[in-house]
Amino acid sequence: MTDTAVASRTPLTLLGTGAMGSALARAWLAAGHPVTVWNRTPARARALAAEGATVAESAAAAVEANRLVVACLLDDDSVGEALDGTALAGRDLVNLTTGTPGQGRTRAAWAEARGARFLDGGIMAVPPMIGAPESGGYVFYSGSRELFEEHRATLAVPAGTRYAGTDPGFAALHDVALLSAMNGMFAGVAHAFALIRPEDVAPEDFAPLLAEWLTAMAHSVHETAGRLRSGDFTGNVVSSLAMQAAGIPTLLRTAEEQHVSPELLAPYLELMAGRVAQGHGDEDGAGLIGLLDLRRSA
Repeated sequence: MTDTAVASRTPLTLLGTGAMGSALARAWLAAGHPVTVWNRTPARARALAAEGATVAESAAAAVEANRLVVACLLDDDSVGEALDGTALAGRDLVNLTTGTPGQGRTRAAWAEARGARFLDGGIMAVPPMIGAPESGGYVFYSGSRELFEEHRATLAVPAGTRYAGTDPGFAALHDVALLSAMNGMFAGVAHAFALIRPEDVAPEDFAPLLAEWLTAMAHSVHETAGRLRSGDFTGNVVSSLAMQAAGIPTLLRTAEEQHVSPELLAPYLELMAGRVAQGHGDEDGAGLIGLLDLRRSA
C-alpha cells in the first residue's frame, strides 16, 4: 500500500486492547488506518506496535492524538475512569464497550456535556469474526447520525454496520435482546443434549436434527412480531397454548426418567401454564410476552 493510500485513511484512537480491542486494531491497521492505541496494561498495547500501531503512554495522550476515538474496555465504569480528565471537546467518541441501554444514554449525555459527539455500539461478533467479512459479524450503532454517516466507512472495516437510531441506548438494547434470545436457545440445546446423553445416541448424529429443527422453528419470530404489532394473539393459531401446555407433563416426566434437571425448561413451562390458567389457552406464544413486563404489577 502506498504512502498516499495510507494517508487517505481516517486516523483513529483505540482505547482497550484486550481480545476484541486487538482484533479491531488489527483490522484497521490491515486496511491502512493509522491507529493510536492505549491500554491500562501497557504490554498488551505494545504488542500491536510491531503491526504498525502507535502506542500512547496515557489515555489522555491517546485521545489527544485523533478526533475519532473508539473505546473497547471492560465495562462502563472503565470508560469513565479512562476518559476522566481527558480533553473530549471536538472529539468523536464511539463506545464499543458492552453495556446497558441506560448506560449508553447516560454516557452519551456525559460525552456531549464535554463537547464530544457520541455513538454507542453493540458488537454482534466474537474476535475471530472481526476483519472477516464472510463471517457475518456486525456492530449495532446508535446516537449521533452525523457521526455515524461521517465515519461509516471506517467503522465498517472491522465488521458490518447497522444503525439502530438516534437514541443512544438502542445499540445496547438490540445487542442484549439478541444475546438474550441466543442464551435461551443455548438453554434449550443444553437440555436436549442432556436428555440424549445417557442413551446410545451419538451427539454428532443428533446435532443435525437439532439444528434443522431450530432453523425451521426460527421463522416463528416473524409471526410473533406481527401479532405483537396487531395485538391479535388468537387469529389463525396453529399450535395453541392449551395444546402446548397439555404436553408439559410429558416434557417433565421425560426429564425425570432421563435424570435430567428441568431447571432450564421449567420457567418457560410455568409461564405457559399460568397464561392458560388465566383463560388464554386459545392464544399462541406471543401472549406470554406481556407476562414478562414487570410494569404491569407496579
